[in-house]
Amino acid sequence: MLLHVHPDNPNPRHIKTITECLQDGGVIIYPTDTIYGLGCDIFQHKAIERISKIKNVQPEKAQLSFICYDLSDLSQYTKSISTPLYRLLKSYLPGPYTFILPASKEVPKILKSKKNTIGLRVPDNNIARTIVHELGHPILSASLPGEMVEEYTDPDMMYENFKNLVDIVIDGGAGGMEPSTVIDCTKEPYEIIRMGAGVWEEME
Repeated sequence: MLLHVHPDNPNPRHIKTITECLQDGGVIIYPTDTIYGLGCDIFQHKAIERISKIKNVQPEKAQLSFICYDLSDLSQYTKSISTPLYRLLKSYLPGPYTFILPASKEVPKILKSKKNTIGLRVPDNNIARTIVHELGHPILSASLPGEMVEEYTDPDMMYENFKNLVDIVIDGGAGGMEPSTVIDCTKEPYEIIRMGAGVWEEME
């Protein structure tokens, strides 16, 4: 299904259709503040396996991260956040950043990396955050497979390419071509793993 959703004021009926699909183990393609991503409910194992299959990798190697609604939502899925780190997250989120943090017990085992970490995001995108808010917990975020970035900006093209692999492609307008900037906060000093969208200046 290709579903047109207003980027600023998502229709509650559309959001309900999407969240019900996720609760039933569905897989979606949805917009963020960077590139479109593959997503599912973090507690639906079969859906996680479907995404890994689409990407042709094992779940623990799929570089999956969580889309959270806000900082309090994010803090449930990582171990205690120090005050300086909280300040840092608060100054950069919502925004085009993925923070690698130690995973808490709330993170399903299938999604933890070997280092017991998880990537966490709060994108500056109304559709993604409204879905998470309505669902009541994060959705998974994974990049689309392959290198065809230009194709991933156009929802119609994504629908043509993935309609047999996913349940819903959300059309929230043209997507970006640059992924999020990834920062590893499990070590001091924090390390940029991937420079993407957004400007990074670590605060003192």
